[in-house]
Amino acid sequence: MPDLLVKLYALPDPSPRLERLGTQGIIIRRAMAYEKHLVAGWVRSRFGEGWASECEVSFSRIPIACQIATAQGQVIGFACSDATALGLFGPTGVLEAERGKGVGAALLLASLADMAARGYAYAVIGGAGSLEFYERVCGATEIPASAPGIYRDRLKV
Repeated sequence: MPDLLVKLYALPDPSPRLERLGTQGIIIRRAMAYEKHLVAGWVRSRFGEGWASECEVSFSRIPIACQIATAQGQVIGFACSDATALGLFGPTGVLEAERGKGVGAALLLASLADMAARGYAYAVIGGAGSLEFYERVCGATEIPASAPGIYRDRLKV
C-alpha cells in the first residue's frame, strides 16, 4: 500500500460535515488527556495492539493529536496524527455499524485541519488502504515508489 501526500493548505472546510453529523448526535472533537485509557482501550479492542500503541503516542503530543467521534457518550471512531512519525496521519478507524455516515471523512478532515493549525503544510498518509477515499475527501495524491514506506521490517507477534 502506497503513502499519500495531502496539501493541508488546500483542504476542504470540515465544518459542513461536522455540522451535519452534529444534527445526528455525532460529535467530532479532540480527545482529552483523562480519556487516554478509554480511547486507547477502545482502539485496542477493535483494531489491535499496533493501532492502540500509535493512539497512545498521539496522546503524548501537545496538543493531543487524536480526534474522536462520539455518539451518546461512546466512542464510535478515532483519527490520530504524529504517532509513528511527525507529519504522518493515522491510524484511523470507525465502528463497522457507523460506517457510511461520513464519520471517517469528518475525522480525517478534522485531523488534517488540526495538523494545518499546528503549522504543517503537508501531511503524509502512511500505507493508505483506500486511495479513492483519500483522493475524494482531501485531494490526496499517491507518492511514487512509497510502498512499503515507513512500515518496513515490522516486528511479528
